[in-house]
Amino acid sequence: MGNNYRVAADIGGTFTDIVYQDSETGICGATKVLSTPENPALAVLTGISEVVGESDSIGFFVHGTTVGLNALLTRCGARVALVTNANFRDIYTIQGNDRGEIFSIRWNKPAPLTPVEHTYTLTGRMSAEGKEVDPLHLPDLDRLVDAAATEGYEAIAIALLFSFKNPEHELEAARYLQGRLPGIPIALSHRISPEWREFERISTTVMDAYLAPVVRQYLETLIEALADRLPGGGLHVMESNGGVMSAGAACETPLQSLLSGPVGGAIGGRALAAATGRANLICVDMGGTSFDASLIVDGQPSTSNEAKLEGLPVQMSVVDIHVIGAGGGSIAWEEAEAMRVGPQSAGSKPGPVCYGLGGTEPTVSDANLVLGRLDGSNFAGGSMALDRSAARDALAAMGDRFGMSAEDMAQGVVDIVNSKMADAIRTITVRRGIDPRDFSLVAFGGAGPAQATALAEELRVGEVIIPVHPGAFSAWGMLQTDVRHDFKETLYGFWDRMELSRLEDAFEALAGRGRDHLIAEGIAPDDISFERAIDFRYHGQEYVLTIPLADGPIDMDCVRKGFDAAYARQYGHNSPENRVEMANIRLAALGHLPRPESAPPAPLAAKAARARDVYFDGAAQATQILDRNAIATDRIVHGPAIIEEATATTLLPPTWQARLAEGGHLVLTKGGTS
Repeated sequence: MGNNYRVAADIGGTFTDIVYQDSETGICGATKVLSTPENPALAVLTGISEVVGESDSIGFFVHGTTVGLNALLTRCGARVALVTNANFRDIYTIQGNDRGEIFSIRWNKPAPLTPVEHTYTLTGRMSAEGKEVDPLHLPDLDRLVDAAATEGYEAIAIALLFSFKNPEHELEAARYLQGRLPGIPIALSHRISPEWREFERISTTVMDAYLAPVVRQYLETLIEALADRLPGGGLHVMESNGGVMSAGAACETPLQSLLSGPVGGAIGGRALAAATGRANLICVDMGGTSFDASLIVDGQPSTSNEAKLEGLPVQMSVVDIHVIGAGGGSIAWEEAEAMRVGPQSAGSKPGPVCYGLGGTEPTVSDANLVLGRLDGSNFAGGSMALDRSAARDALAAMGDRFGMSAEDMAQGVVDIVNSKMADAIRTITVRRGIDPRDFSLVAFGGAGPAQATALAEELRVGEVIIPVHPGAFSAWGMLQTDVRHDFKETLYGFWDRMELSRLEDAFEALAGRGRDHLIAEGIAPDDISFERAIDFRYHGQEYVLTIPLADGPIDMDCVRKGFDAAYARQYGHNSPENRVEMANIRLAALGHLPRPESAPPAPLAAKAARARDVYFDGAAQATQILDRNAIATDRIVHGPAIIEEATATTLLPPTWQARLAEGGHLVLTKGGTS
């Protein structure tokens, strides 16, 4: 009998990363395969077949998918009909009263996912207290029923006023439509987001309906394809909140998988912080298509209870990740007699020019190859051969337009993309009052380690960490998390008038729902735990801060003091004398997944050291080329050097040095000399 593995897959725009962990020893391995945009599941199956033998079994499988996000970005989701109250038809179209860009005269509100022409109204009304003001007139929905076939609606979103206080009207409308339009999925706002703020709740519900058919079709295809390898149904999907859920739960709540692709890196960063004792980390994931930046603060990922995607609000718990179009496949192009890099990407097909798959426009990977930073004969562990001559020709052709050599143009491409990525990091640090110099930079993704030191120098960060299996670190992070479901309820009132028994009863009701969800997913009662939080604001304010609660009985005075302290940390001042309002209560239901202790990578046969010319600051320098597997624990590597491994290439410039830390992670610091 073969080994039993825990497997994670991260599906990117260029590569699909597979990490496999022996369930007994905890040792991990990783591989990369080209993504298959026409059917993302094909790349997952190819990667699994490369690393998991026929006699081996897969006890746990988790993957992050960008299927829903891509459908949103490309506006390729379902055709949705929206149902709301009479006289409130235009809420979703009008949106909020804020401007996304205050000083831009060309700013326009984001286009809704379904136009006002596909919005249907229903007579009936609930009050803000959840009491029926006007009864429903269900025949109003016959207009939608009659139009469903001719309009080709693939999903329905129902979002009625104050349904988060009393969902009965939404449930009645859903039953009426299900009897007349069987087979069309219906999203109900009180299930998707039982929280106040009408436009935000409608937006969230419409987005869930818009993505549901696309995500469900993909998951059903993957489940069917993996049926022989996962007889126990152990397929899980990464959630935007940093947890995982079963594929069945993902089909029920597809919106939760929206940001599942990039989140794995942040969760891997949390595990890395715990393992290395470094509580503050800037995590950067540079793949072939995008650059994702996130923060680990005091050992935990920075999170939020809402997000904006394509300008549209989404009410759900998310790990804060800033994404820009910058990766190894980002295309260099000319505009207004200046050079730009990205956000357009060559993807996996045709890919960069050096892949030899039909690409004709130079990319960041082509630039790194021309500068000698990538080995054309040892890329992706030797699984791909890169054409340096073709890459040089493409960069030379662009350089001719600017009077630059191919090497100078390649350096320009790299400098531009580094500047874009540094600005992205400043967005989540400097602009929030956070000094990046107080953090270590964790660089991963297939292209991240090659750009890491340049980013660190621009941000004046003193330490860079290249984790084990850096090219597949996001997939590795997915193996370090637990099942999680988030629940919330709007419970508005002054904190000093809130009855403790009412508050505890409300939390206990959410905990009961969470416990039922986790048990249904196979989590043992002893492995279930909860995290509670409350949204607070000072009386008269618009926005809230989410304050976590300690385990055990709620100490209302202590909670109030915690809000004042958190407000001071966030804004530099507070008002302890002012009254405080609570808006929502939140509960995360966590189901612990058994997993082995992660072990350092097993030693592999290392390639012999060699040397080649690599360009630094516009000049070629003789540079040692090392295999990461050949670096001993007590050895210090001085730059200039290039450290190669199967999933990534790390660039070590002059004046930098590298050493292995506990767990096999590579630590780079500035100040070493050769």
